Amino acid sequence: MSCCTAAAACGPTPQPRKAMGPGGTTLELIIPSVHCAGCISRIEGGVGKVPGVSAARLNLSTRRLRVSLSDAGAERAVIDAVEGLGYECRPFSAAEAGTAIQDTQARELLFALAVAGFAAGNVMLLSVSVWSGAEGATRDLFHWISAMIALPAILFSGRPFFRSAFRALRGRSLNMDVPISLAVLLAGALSLDAAIRGGEEAFFDAAVMLLFFLLVGRYLDHRVRARARATVSQLLSLMASEATRVTGDRSERVPVEQIALGDHVLVAVGERAAIDGIIVQGTSDLDRSIVTGESMPVTHGPGDTVESGTLVLSQPLTLQATGVGEQTFLAQVVRLMEEAESGRAKYLRLADRAARIYAPAVHLVALFTFIGWMIATGGAWGQSLWIAVSVLIITCPCALGLAVPAVQVVASGVLFGKGILIKDGTALERLAEARRVVLDKTGTLTSGQPGMAEINLNDAALATARALAAQSRHPLARALMRETTGPQGDAVHVTDVTEHPGQGMSGRMNDKPVRLGSRAFAGPPAGDGDVGLTEIWLSVDGHAVGHAAFADVLRDGAVEAVARFRADGLSPILLSGDNEAAVSQAARAAGITDWRSGQRPEDKIACIQAMAAAGERPLMIGDGINDGPALAAAHVSMAPASASDLGRAAADIVFTSERLDAMTEAMAIARRARNLIVQNFGLALAYNLVAVPIAILGGASPLVAAIAMSASSLVVTLNALRLRLPGLSLRRRIRPAVDTTKQEALA
Repeated sequence: MSCCTAAAACGPTPQPRKAMGPGGTTLELIIPSVHCAGCISRIEGGVGKVPGVSAARLNLSTRRLRVSLSDAGAERAVIDAVEGLGYECRPFSAAEAGTAIQDTQARELLFALAVAGFAAGNVMLLSVSVWSGAEGATRDLFHWISAMIALPAILFSGRPFFRSAFRALRGRSLNMDVPISLAVLLAGALSLDAAIRGGEEAFFDAAVMLLFFLLVGRYLDHRVRARARATVSQLLSLMASEATRVTGDRSERVPVEQIALGDHVLVAVGERAAIDGIIVQGTSDLDRSIVTGESMPVTHGPGDTVESGTLVLSQPLTLQATGVGEQTFLAQVVRLMEEAESGRAKYLRLADRAARIYAPAVHLVALFTFIGWMIATGGAWGQSLWIAVSVLIITCPCALGLAVPAVQVVASGVLFGKGILIKDGTALERLAEARRVVLDKTGTLTSGQPGMAEINLNDAALATARALAAQSRHPLARALMRETTGPQGDAVHVTDVTEHPGQGMSGRMNDKPVRLGSRAFAGPPAGDGDVGLTEIWLSVDGHAVGHAAFADVLRDGAVEAVARFRADGLSPILLSGDNEAAVSQAARAAGITDWRSGQRPEDKIACIQAMAAAGERPLMIGDGINDGPALAAAHVSMAPASASDLGRAAADIVFTSERLDAMTEAMAIARRARNLIVQNFGLALAYNLVAVPIAILGGASPLVAAIAMSASSLVVTLNALRLRLPGLSLRRRIRPAVDTTKQEALA
């Protein structure tokens, strides 16, 4: 399919460059018009041929081209190579790596579609009079009026195809827009020639109607592709631009770039760590979801390690910097994300693969038709050219162009009705190809919120516990308030309430000390809690009086989804950053036998890459910030609507349903959609097998060819609508093959 618009010259040599090692540098450019896998392949291939270039990688989300140079003098040659392929380039700017270019293209296509539709409607009305028998001066007048409407519309609305065709020819290659452009321009030119000569037939209506239908397909295709969103920019937003450096008794806010290894950095409550470091002063609850994916805060104190991006919740910390700049954990995640996206962006859709064969075949058929008729008619070039144009029109890939986007738009509508949002135009195809399922635990397989597993508090003790919990924003305190109801309106008054980071709450009730928190803080001196459960204890006057235990409960439909994946031959694996006991219990409850705990972002990516190397085409389902690189690296990815902003942005598919078996709904629809796409290709091929010989033999005028072409487009569109037919069973009810008592224990 076509790529984006090409633009003007690149300008001066971009700066700055980053040293890569002895004798090597990296040149970073932004390519605003990069649009698809074809763009990536063309640019990387062209730049890779430049002497002095050792590697070239282009990221579709950020549109950043990174070129590793062994010869710094090759910079100008790289820029010339990009320009020579018809693409604009500029020095890379993170602020520019957004979606404004995509929005501009959508508006341009929609405007071109409106103009072509208006022109097609009016020219068709004028053509009715000619078909009805208008002759002589009246017929010529209608032809000229049609020309004045059609020709400007063709030149204006055909620009997306003309630019793409010109870029392909300039790069000495062919794409599907070359025959489209030839057909439209030749039909318009020959119709103008007929009007000038006063001929009986002029096919302005065929040219404009052809353009209109092609623009419909192009716009639908663009809208589906444009749903992909950049994720790296959202991850970069978590990286602080300033930090508080502490020197002796003095502290100052400085740019992060000025922080050096060994410096002391103060991280305030509610602030994310700007560097990797070791705590030298302070104890605080930390939100480490960016590292582990787990929403439950953990307590860290002196000597513990803190990664960049970690959120400080309760008390300020002083860190000694052990990683700054590109050495930090967050910077490594950004690199992992960008590398993963670059690999997946090279996926070629079925339509793109078909276009590589279809475009040159169309040219050859039309050329041989022209030559054959020139020989048969003794050099009657006018008649030969008309028949060749009919062949171009009748073989125009309108049906092929609609084969994929028509199904994708219908499938997206069906999925949207089920609370499933498709963001990437290739996601349906990739989802249908998945052969393995990778699940995150917290927030994906489970609800992500602590649920009450057991409670051992009488009414009076519960009222006291709620009085303390009401004054804390700790997740366990909030869970206790959410899942219990205090007796008699919670008529308990606790004074002198103090929160102890990583331990719990303390106060006084009727002049007696009361505590609510961990076993070490408020519980009995000995004993172990239940495996996989998190406890909070209440003590009154130094004596433990009871406790409540919490667990992260399975998401609704989790057991059914796992069973369905197994039935479909998609062996699930659970990868989580949580501890071994919690991951083991969740896996057993869901019926998953393959699981791993303590997984960091790089561990998840390594596992997914190993699966991909084995040809398993993994589907990754996750929700956390730490899942972003894995979501981007997987063959296809899904995230719940409750996921982090980065998780939703990195995923190809987002489901709003609270039930996890929405994933199996999406996979069933994706597989049916893929079947319909293949059927559409078959219908387009069958149409060509019937229509092309007729056109070659001169049995179809350009007008008849345009009508036939439009009919083929209508057929593939109606076939796509079959996805909406009622009675389609997309969910098979499968009896869970797991011990339900284990699920109940987890819940």
